Amino acid sequence: MASIARILSRRIHFSARRNALSKFTMPAMSPTMTEGGIASWKKKEGDSFTSGDVILEIETDKATMDVEAQDDGVLAKIIAADGSKNIAVGSTIAILAEEGDDLSAAVDIAESESPLPPKESGTLPSPPPPTPTIELKLDAEPNTTSKPSPPRPEFNSGERIFASPIAKKIALERGIPLGKVKGTGPGGRIVLSDIESYKPLETATAGAKTASPSTISPVDSSTHYTDIPISNMRKTIGARLTQSKQELPHYYVTVEIDMGRTLKLRELSVNDFIVKAAALALRDVPEVNSAWLGDTIRQYHKADISIAVATPTGLITPIVRDVGAKGLSAISTETKALAKKARDGKLAPQEYQGGSFTISNMGMMGVSHFTAIINPPQSAILALGSVIPTLVPADNEKGFDTKQILKATLSADHRVVDGAVNAKFLQALKGYLENPLSFML
Repeated sequence: MASIARILSRRIHFSARRNALSKFTMPAMSPTMTEGGIASWKKKEGDSFTSGDVILEIETDKATMDVEAQDDGVLAKIIAADGSKNIAVGSTIAILAEEGDDLSAAVDIAESESPLPPKESGTLPSPPPPTPTIELKLDAEPNTTSKPSPPRPEFNSGERIFASPIAKKIALERGIPLGKVKGTGPGGRIVLSDIESYKPLETATAGAKTASPSTISPVDSSTHYTDIPISNMRKTIGARLTQSKQELPHYYVTVEIDMGRTLKLRELSVNDFIVKAAALALRDVPEVNSAWLGDTIRQYHKADISIAVATPTGLITPIVRDVGAKGLSAISTETKALAKKARDGKLAPQEYQGGSFTISNMGMMGVSHFTAIINPPQSAILALGSVIPTLVPADNEKGFDTKQILKATLSADHRVVDGAVNAKFLQALKGYLENPLSFML
C-alpha cells in the first residue's frame, strides 16, 4: 500500500509549512473516487509525524490504502474518527500543525468543519433528552403520571452498530453477532479486544441471571440476525450491478466445450488457457471487444481482460493488459499476482479500471453453469462453470464416450453485440480451447 500512497503523494501533500494550522481534506485516491471512509488513524491527536510516516488508512470503494506524510508535522485534531464513512472528497478530516505550535486553536477550526452527519461518524451520537411517557398497566387503571423513559441502550436491535474494521472482519469470520458484543472503545465502539474476549456461554448465563420472566431484553432480536454495515466497496458493487441490469439489454448464449485436449496438455491452470483463448477470440470477433458510450461504440484494438476475483469485502476485477501479446506463462504469473493483491486490498486504481472484457470463472467452486452481469461500459462478460465428465454418443464398441465438458456462457449487450456475433465469438473460443496447440506453438 505504501507504493500507492507515494504515487498519489502530489495530491496528498501536507502543507503544514505554509500555515501554522492547516486543514487536511479527504483525498481522491483514484480519478473516479467521490467519497471514502476512515479505516483507521495511525497517529493520535497530538502525535508528531515525519515525512514517510503512515498517518491513516483510507477506505475506498475498492481497497484500503495507506496515506503517508510528505512533510514533518503534528496531528493537532481529528475531525473524522475511525470508522467514519461516506465522507466527500475535499471534506476536512483533520487539522495539522507544526512542532511547537499552540494546538488550542485547532479545536475552534474543527468545530466549524463537519465532513459528515453525526449518525455516520465513528462515535455514537449523544442520546436525546428523556421525554415524558405514560405507563399503562394491564391489571390496573391507566396511570396518567408522566415519568422519564428508561435510558436507551447503547446497541439497540434497530440501531447501527459501531465497530472497527478489524473487529468487523474477525467477528464475521468467527460468526460472532456484533449486537451481543459490548464495546469498550470510545462511545461504546467495538474494538478487536472486545471480539477476542467475547464468550457466548458467559453472555447467555449472565443474561439468564439478570432477566426476569416479565422483562423483555431490548436486544433479544439480535439472536436471530446480525446487521452488517455496508462497506463503500459493497455499496458501489450494488449500485453498478443494479444500473447494469436495469439499463443494459442483457441476453445469454451458452456453448459446450470439450476440454479434453487442454486438460492433457496443461501445466498451468485451466483459467490461463481460457484467458488466452478469449483474447484470441476477441481478436477474431472484435465486435465483442467493445464498449457502449451512448453516441458511439468504442471498439478496442487490444484485449484488456478483467478477471473477477472474490474478496472478503466483495467482487473486484483486476485487469491483465494486452493478453493477446502475452504467452501462457506470463498470463499465469500476472493473474496470480493480481489476484493476491486484490484479496489483500492492495490494488492500485489503474490495475482494476479500464478493462475491455470480463471473465468470471466459478468452476473451482463446483458451479456447473451460471450467467453473469455485464460490467459497463463493457459489452460482454464470459461466465464459466466446472469441467464435468459427460457421457456422449460415440461410434465405438460401447456406443458412448466420456468427454470433459465446460459450459461457457456469454452475457452480451444487445445494443452492441447481436446474437450472430455472440455465437461467432463462442465458436471461436470453442475452437481454440478444443485445439490448444493452435496457440501454444
